[in-house]
Amino acid sequence: MPLIERVLVANRGEIALRIMRTVRKLGLSPIAVFSDADAASPAVRFADAAVRIGPAPSKDSYLRIDALLDAAKKTRADAVHPGFGFLAENPDFAQAVLDAGLVFVGPTPKAIRAMGLKREAKALVGRRGVPLVPGFDGGDQSTAVLKAKALEIGLPVIFKPSAGGGGKGMKIARTPAELDACIESGRREAQSAFGDPTLIIEKYLERPRHLEVQLLGDHHGTLLHLFERECSLQRRHQKVVEETPSPALTPALREQLCQAALEVGRSVDYTNAGTVEFIMDEAGRFYFSEMNTRLQVEHRVTEQVTGVDLVEQQLRVARGEKLALTQADLRQRGHSVQVRLYAEDPANQFLPCIGPVLDFWTPPVGGLLVDPGIESGGEVTPHYDPMVAKLVAHGETREQSLATLARALDQTSVLGLTTNKGFLAKLLREPDVVKGALSTQLIAEKLPTLVDAPDEGRDRLAAVAATLFAFEARRERDGFLPQVTTGYRNNRFRDQQHEWKCGQQTLTVTYRDLGTRRFQVDGGPWRVVERAGAAFEVEAADGVVHRLRVVLVGDAAWVHTGAGDVVLREVSRFPTPGDEAVKGGFMAPMPGKVVKVHVKDGERVTQGQALLVLEAMKMEQTTSSPTDGVVKHVLVREGEQVTAGQVLIVMEE
Repeated sequence: MPLIERVLVANRGEIALRIMRTVRKLGLSPIAVFSDADAASPAVRFADAAVRIGPAPSKDSYLRIDALLDAAKKTRADAVHPGFGFLAENPDFAQAVLDAGLVFVGPTPKAIRAMGLKREAKALVGRRGVPLVPGFDGGDQSTAVLKAKALEIGLPVIFKPSAGGGGKGMKIARTPAELDACIESGRREAQSAFGDPTLIIEKYLERPRHLEVQLLGDHHGTLLHLFERECSLQRRHQKVVEETPSPALTPALREQLCQAALEVGRSVDYTNAGTVEFIMDEAGRFYFSEMNTRLQVEHRVTEQVTGVDLVEQQLRVARGEKLALTQADLRQRGHSVQVRLYAEDPANQFLPCIGPVLDFWTPPVGGLLVDPGIESGGEVTPHYDPMVAKLVAHGETREQSLATLARALDQTSVLGLTTNKGFLAKLLREPDVVKGALSTQLIAEKLPTLVDAPDEGRDRLAAVAATLFAFEARRERDGFLPQVTTGYRNNRFRDQQHEWKCGQQTLTVTYRDLGTRRFQVDGGPWRVVERAGAAFEVEAADGVVHRLRVVLVGDAAWVHTGAGDVVLREVSRFPTPGDEAVKGGFMAPMPGKVVKVHVKDGERVTQGQALLVLEAMKMEQTTSSPTDGVVKHVLVREGEQVTAGQVLIVMEE
C-alpha cells in the first residue's frame, strides 16, 4: 500500500478548500497551489504549504502539468488530488503524476481516456445495453456533414464538445438557419475549454430531467453506487440546484438507473469516485449522457444523505485500501439540496460579474453546510468560473431542506458585486420546484418571475439604514461623546437630509439626531440598537428591529436586507458635470476577448441581430442590437482583449 502523508491539491477556490479539510481530518498534510490571482485565497491560507505556479490565466498556471509536478516535488508531496475542473479529467495529467512516482487520487488514466471522448464512451456503453440518445458521433467533422446529420436526426439537436462537459460549448439548433452559428461557436468554445474542437450531435429532448449516479470503486473489484442526484435545474446547460433523492424516481426506476450506471463503470473497470450522467424524458425513459471521471461539484448532497465522506474514500482507495462499505450498508437518509452561489446577474442574461467582495457572511442555520471560495476582502476575477460558494441544506424531508436553504439565502450577505442569491431563493420557493415538477427548461420558462423586482419598502429601509450607519461612522471617527447631539441648525425646524440614488430613483432621508443613538427619521422615532463591523441593527418607527449588514465605500453604500441586497449611491450636495457616455455605444460588461465580429462600419442591422461575440470566464456572450439602426463605428478587432466599460461598437439610428 502506498504511503500518503502529504497531498497536493491541483485546484483552487472552494474545490481546493473542501478537499483539504478532509485531507487534514485524516491526519494528512494539505498542500495548495495558486496563481498570482489567488495568492490571498482562503484555500492557500488553510494549507500547510503553498506554491505559486504562474500568472492568473489558467493556461499559464492551473493547466500547466510541469508546474504542478514541480510544486509536488518542491513540497515533497506523496499524492496529487486533481479536484474537479481543470486537469481532473485529463489522462495525460494522471499518467504524468504516476510517472513521477506519485499517487493520483482518482481513476486510472485508461478509464479517464475511455470515458473522456464522448463518441468512444457511447459506443462502449451502448455495446453493454445501456440506453443511448439518438445522435451522431462520427469522425467526419466537416460543417456540411454535421449539418446533414443534424437534419437527419431531426431538429432540435444539441452539439456537444466530444472532449469535455460542464455545459461549455453546448449549442442548441432548433431551425436549419441556426446550424452554422451553433457549429462555429461550439467548435470555438470546445477548443478554448478542452483543446479539441470535435463535436458530437444528439437529439435534443425539450423538457428532460438530468439525473446522475455516484459511483465508488476500489482496486479489489468492488464497485458501489451511492444513489442518484437530480440536477435538472440548469441555465446555459450548467447546473444551478442539485438534490437527492430525486422526486421523480420510484424505487424500481431508481434501481434500474443505478444498475445501468454500474454497468457503465464495469465497462472500464472503474476505480475511485466518478459520476454517470443520464437524461430522462417525460415518459420516464432514461438515456446515458456521459461519465465524469472525477468528483462532482454536487457531491456534497450525496455525502449528506449517505453519511459517506467521498473525499475520504477517494484517499483510502488511492492508498490501496479495500472499501469498508457494501451496497447493503448504503441508505438514503433524509433529503439534501445544494445551490451554486454565483457572481452573476440573472436580470442580464446571467452575465458574470467581477469585483471586490466587501462582505461575505452566512447565517448559523441548523442543517446548513457552506463551502466558500471567497471571503470578505477577496475578489472575483475574470480568470475563473464565477462561483463564490456552495450552500447545502440537509433535512428529514424535501420540503424542509428547500425551506431551510431558501431562508439561509435570504440571510446570506454578499456585498460588493451582483450575485444570483435572490434568484436562487425565489427558485427554491417556485411552486413547480416545490412540487418536484422539474426539467432542464424550467428556469428559462420561469425566469421573468425569478429575477429581482423593485421593492419600495426594502429600498427605503436600505436608504435609512445607510444614512444612520454613515452618521454613526462619522460620530465614531470624529470622537463625539454619546450624549452630544449633532447637526445644529439656525432654523431648528429644518432637519438634516441625505439623498441616495437607487437605480433610477432618488431616495431622500430626512433625520434629526436626538442623542443616545435615537433619531427622528421622516417624522418617526428610530433607534440604533447595535453596530459591529458590517452588522447593523436598527429599530424602526413601528417597533420592528431589522438586522442588516452595511458597507460604505466612497460614495456607495451596500446594504443587505432580508428582502435582498441594495446598492445606493450618495447624491453629492455639490455635483460636478460628468462625462457623457458615447451615445449608442455598446460597452464591454467585463474584461474579455473579442472572438467574433459580425458587422462592419456602415452596415444596417435589425433588432436582435448579433453584433459581436465576447469571451469571458470561459463562456461566450453575444451582443445583439436592441433596435434597428446603422453601425457607425466598430472599434475592436477579433482577438482583441477589452476592458470593462470599453466601447466596442457605436450605433446610430
